[in-house]
Amino acid sequence: MEVINEFIAGLIPYTEWPMFLLLIGGGLFLVFYSGFAPYRYFRHALAITAGKYDDKKAQGEVSSFQALSAAVAATVGLGNISGVAIAIHDGGPGVVFWIWMTALIGMCIKYYSCSLAIMYRGTDSDGKLQGGPMFYITQGMGPKAKPLAVFFCICGLFGFLGVFTANQFTETFMSVVEPTETLWATSEFNWKLLIGIVLAIITSFVIFGGLTKIAKVASAIVPFMVLLYLVAVIVVMVLNSDQVWPALRMILREAWNFETAVTGGFWGLVIIGIRRAMFSNEAGLGSAPMYHGQSRNDEPIKEGLVAMLGPFIDTILVCTFTAVVIILSGAYLEDGSGIVMTLSAFRTTLFGYGDELLMLIVTAFALSTLFTYSYYGVKSLSFLTTARIGKYYNWYFVVMIVFAAVASLELVKNLIDLSYALMVIPNMIAVLWLAPRVNAAAKKYFKQLRHERA
Repeated sequence: MEVINEFIAGLIPYTEWPMFLLLIGGGLFLVFYSGFAPYRYFRHALAITAGKYDDKKAQGEVSSFQALSAAVAATVGLGNISGVAIAIHDGGPGVVFWIWMTALIGMCIKYYSCSLAIMYRGTDSDGKLQGGPMFYITQGMGPKAKPLAVFFCICGLFGFLGVFTANQFTETFMSVVEPTETLWATSEFNWKLLIGIVLAIITSFVIFGGLTKIAKVASAIVPFMVLLYLVAVIVVMVLNSDQVWPALRMILREAWNFETAVTGGFWGLVIIGIRRAMFSNEAGLGSAPMYHGQSRNDEPIKEGLVAMLGPFIDTILVCTFTAVVIILSGAYLEDGSGIVMTLSAFRTTLFGYGDELLMLIVTAFALSTLFTYSYYGVKSLSFLTTARIGKYYNWYFVVMIVFAAVASLELVKNLIDLSYALMVIPNMIAVLWLAPRVNAAAKKYFKQLRHERA
């Protein structure tokens, strides 16, 4: 594992500049190119999500709300609870500001990419309707661009593994339950292996049931688990209300700390913020368009507006709350990284029982993320081969859950960081290339909307 980790860690620096230029540079271009449309129509996006504009005759497998729930299930999860902790551990409190900036830009990227997911839908070898980067690359940019789609899918075979979630759930269980002392006296490795096997078995029951089952399970779990987590965090913030503003002030002050002790200085601070924001909301990654491409919706702009809410929910809201709790509890000054830091923050601030409550929430987050992530990998393998072969990805996915449970956080984090950075490249090239077509569709859609409201 150490050899694999060193190899992956050596490759990551080469991906930083392309990722930064495409994600932040490209994203900023889209913000201005869209005329700030995603932000201006925020209320309209909420109305679409609530089902006010649903078209019963439209093609697709799931509703826009279910697609958003499934996409948010894959992103609201351990990326928001332990991903933020990792960011603060690696870059200090100021990194949260750069997470916010990336998320705001990410809202616009999601608007474009998920509009394209509806605009360019294809069919797999079974004749089922599909959407996602591989389809808008090959159909929108033309057959010559197919190598970009193939590259995206190959990286997706690694990037869409549930390794980070499985790893952090295992850490949570080991930290809260302490099973070697309370349940069964055996080695830590044996316990981690056992947790990995149990997680793999539970995940198998859902993922072998297909998308409709995933969407139903996700849309049932997600709203409840997000609400429970937000209530817990708001209680902490109310009980420590005098420290909330100083925590936010620290984030803003440290964001511009050019003498920061963080690895890589100021540039390192920004890169950590971008990486963790991308891990939190997946904007620019190309995963959410795969779900949104399945929506019962024939209007691309409507789907783009629904998808745009994802980064707002999981990064602007959930990540900020997590960061404030970690900072005001003082947990960010401790040695632990990842979920261990967040558990410590909750234990300190919620009468000593916060870690048990977080354990319950993390369990729901972990399972919903595992249920949804496998779907992305199946789609990637199906595009490279056939829909029948694509289903075998689930077996590989389940085996890797067990591997992740016993692997180090560093290895898992590096694997995801490298895969994500590489997936951004083909996806963002396609989104920027096809942006004029989204703008043309938006002009038509908003004109019609104004006409209906008049």
